[in-house]
Parts: sequence; C-alpha cells; structure tokens
Amino acid sequence: MTDVSGELVFRRGKKVGKAVYQNRALSKEGLSERLFALLFSGLVYPQIWEDPDVDMEAMELAEGHRIVTIASGGCNILAYLTRSPARIDAVDLNGAHIALNKMKLAAVRHLPSQADLFRFFGEAGIGHNSHAYDRFIAPNLDAASRTYWESRNWRGKRRIATFDGNFYKTGLLGLFIAAGHRVAKLYGVNPAEIMIARGRAEQRRFFDERLAPVFERRLLRFVTSRKSSLFGLGIPPAQYDSLLTSGDGSMAGVLRTRLEKLACDFPLEDNYFAWQAFARRYPKPGEAALPAYLDQANYATIRANADRVAVHHANFTEHLAAKDAGSVDRYVLLDAQDWMSDAQLNALWAEITRTASAGARVIFRTAAEPSLLPGRLSPALLGQWHYEADQSLHYTARDRSAIYGGFHLYVKKPA
Repeated sequence: MTDVSGELVFRRGKKVGKAVYQNRALSKEGLSERLFALLFSGLVYPQIWEDPDVDMEAMELAEGHRIVTIASGGCNILAYLTRSPARIDAVDLNGAHIALNKMKLAAVRHLPSQADLFRFFGEAGIGHNSHAYDRFIAPNLDAASRTYWESRNWRGKRRIATFDGNFYKTGLLGLFIAAGHRVAKLYGVNPAEIMIARGRAEQRRFFDERLAPVFERRLLRFVTSRKSSLFGLGIPPAQYDSLLTSGDGSMAGVLRTRLEKLACDFPLEDNYFAWQAFARRYPKPGEAALPAYLDQANYATIRANADRVAVHHANFTEHLAAKDAGSVDRYVLLDAQDWMSDAQLNALWAEITRTASAGARVIFRTAAEPSLLPGRLSPALLGQWHYEADQSLHYTARDRSAIYGGFHLYVKKPA
C-alpha cells in the first residue's frame, strides 16, 4: 500500500547531510559538502537519470518480487510496476523527491485517463495541469506532500504551477542542462539541432563537428574544474573525485565522453533521455520511445499495481534494519554508494546481506567504471555475493542515460 501517513521533514540538508558529511565543517572539503547538502535538499531530479529498462532486465524482475529502491524522480518505481512485483519500498533522503513520488502515484491512481497522465507529466505548456492537480490529485495526497506542492515562491506562485510550464526545466538537474545549453550557444552551437539528425551517422557527425569542440574551450574547462560546477548533476564532492579517475584527468574530458555516448550510441527515436537533454522535452506519442510509465501500453498495469508502492523518507540502511531476514528480493542503490564512507558501505551491505532472499540481486551505478566494493567491503560480506562482471559491462553499454561510468550487478550466493 502507498505510505501516506508519515510527516515529511523538509528541514534543509538534515538527512542528506548525514549521508554526505565526511570532513570537518570549516575545512575546504567540509564547506563543499555542506553546500552540496543544502542544494540537494531541494528538488534535484525532475526525472530519474538511470535507465529503468536496463534495471528491470538486470534484476530479472518478475511478478511477486519484493524490491527496495532509492526513489529519486520516481520514473523507475512506476516502470517496475509493469512487472507486477509484490511490493516496492521506495526510500529517499530528499523530501522534495518524496513529495514528487507521492504525487506521481496519486496522479496514476486518480487522474481520469492515461491521456491526462501524459499531459501532466509528458507534455510542456499545459496551462491547466495545476487545476487537474487541485481537482484529482490534491484530495488524495498526504498533508506534507500537499504543503510542498502548494507552497508559494516569492512571486506568489504555487510550486505545482511548474507543471503548467515545463517541469523538466526545474530542479538542479534541469537548471544544469539549461546552463549547458547556454554555454554551447555562447560558442555558436544549439544542442537541440541534433534532433533533426536522421540516423546515428548524422548524430555522430553533429557531435564531432559541433558539440565536441565546446569541451576544448578554456572557460568550460576552468568552470568544470570546480567541484561545485557539477552539483546540478547531483554529484557530491566525493563522487567528483571518483569521476576524475574515469577519464583523461579533466572533468571536461569526462563530460565530453558521457555526452558522446548520449548523443551517438543510441538512435534518438529509442532514447528519451537524449530528448530531455537536447530537445528539453519528451517525444510525443508515436514520435519516439517514452518512459515506461507514460507509455499507454503500460497504463492499466501500472494503475492496477500502484498500491504496491510504499514511499519512505528514510535512510536506506536504517529502513532495511527494520525488515525481517530474507524478506527482500531486489535492491536498487542507484549511485548512492559513491557518497559513502567505508563504514557506511559495510553497514549498508550488512543489512542487505541479512535481508536478502535466496538468489537476491543488487544493482547500482558508479561514477567511475569499476565496482567500488572490492577493497572497501569486508571480505566476509563481499564473499557472500557473486559479481556478474560480463553482464555488468553489457548493461553499462546499454544504459541510455549515459551519465555513469559503470553499472554493476551482484547476485546472492547459495547458502
């Protein structure tokens, strides 16, 4: 059932800070961590930037499975419902993401039709979406989530009004993408022009001739050498350092490689992540692939299964600590481990190992290419899991979001 009872805590940085802080407050590193925690306490991801199709294949997700996942923007949770799992526990430290997930679930359950759901989350410039919220969604939301969406900014506009424009241009990630477009246009390049490419050969030509040279510009290389420049991607200081190990030693080089994959490795008609990055919108139905939860073919299944999700404003490890042994089949950690100290990693995997059912699967992503567990996780814990190295490389290559260096799959060994 959907958990709508707990009061959300929106105190800036409190829960995120516990996960991020690793240095003294007045040190250079500590100040950077605290700035990140402050920024990350608001909306970061209007949509998730991990490919749910890859997730579901790697997990071999099937009817009856019990999942614990980080919520983020919530597109993943709704996609997982297409496989009819028994239960999804979605946890997140970010109160804005909690409010977004609860609102998405209420919208799936209570908007009158799939067309209404698509207009609300799939199209931009639908001026009556906030009225649809008032009529159909708000009466079915918990008080804390309503407070979040109905609070007003300095202009007196309610937060929910962002859905009357283009919600995906908001949040830290939306602002980061907008900044990227402005920088490219400063050098005479409009990233949206890639959308007229007919086939991957033309996509490649546009990237090589127009986008790649921007990453050689001195200003961009200078700006991206600052850790705070990537806070808009949700990348904390510790993860910034990991990213540098996966490229040529410069952050501009890393970003160039990731954008190259997004622009060139998948046909545009198959990659809605590229549509958001370059066109700043989702395709229209029939124009190209859509997120699973906005695809009409999945609507009835997702709506029928929406009550199987419980949303928790909680720490992943602490949430697992309250579960029975052997009670979870699938775990989705996104890139959260990149933030963690060795002590936090071992505490997390102690609970994962305790709660894992026979054959349980864990998936996660990393900024750098290798798995971060060897050498950091206790051999007694790591020895109970098998790393699927070849499959991990396969899924890394197939992740359409193209942001991460590595996708990793671990399977629980037989007792």
